[in-house]
Amino acid sequence: MALKRIARRSVPDEIFDQLVDDVLTGELAPGSTLPAERQLAEALGVSRPTVREAVQRLARAGLVEIRQGGSTTVRDPRRSGGLELLPRLILRGGRLDHSVVRSILETRASLGREVAGLAARRDGPDARAELVTAVDTLAAAQDPLARQHAALAFWDHLVDAADSIVYRLLFNQLRTVYEPAMAALTAVMDTEVGQSDRYRALAEAVTAGDADSARATAESLLSLATAEFDTFLHRLEQTTP
Repeated sequence: MALKRIARRSVPDEIFDQLVDDVLTGELAPGSTLPAERQLAEALGVSRPTVREAVQRLARAGLVEIRQGGSTTVRDPRRSGGLELLPRLILRGGRLDHSVVRSILETRASLGREVAGLAARRDGPDARAELVTAVDTLAAAQDPLARQHAALAFWDHLVDAADSIVYRLLFNQLRTVYEPAMAALTAVMDTEVGQSDRYRALAEAVTAGDADSARATAESLLSLATAEFDTFLHRLEQTTP
């Protein structure tokens, strides 16, 4: 494990970031043991309480297990980590991780389908004004990035109408990952967000209280970006030596 000295003192955030990166890249493999607190403090040039705070944050994130009076063991992030790791996983070395993007798009499609169905059953007619306004904004947008923002606002209203705290929190986390990657995903996402007529059809199904139609329309709409991304990867594979 190649540790870098921390330039400033008492910076648990920086230590946490270094250790998280080492866990996610496999530099710190599952089952391995972290160096002792004293060794980490010396290697990083910080105080032991600072190291302790960073390691405790790792434990709260599910990335290590701290044994009372014993060692600190690295856990498998795929089995113990949470959605808060996605922002760190989607960008590796300044480049999008394609497998993570695909997973997000697939999850988004499943989540959107169920959110649309719930919204239609629970609050469809009351959500009409917000959804119609969001679709009108989407249809009027000329810039692909502006269309993504308008579509995101549409889904934000739809999640409200679904009235599910779990779906709301999942949506919030996926949005945190998606927003920084918007510009990089413009070509893929415009295949979907450029279809304002489909968004309007979804809004109509939801506001009519037709849950089955809302689910089917959402699934058809959201599958466009996933299919476009698969096409993009196929072209990339063909052009990569």
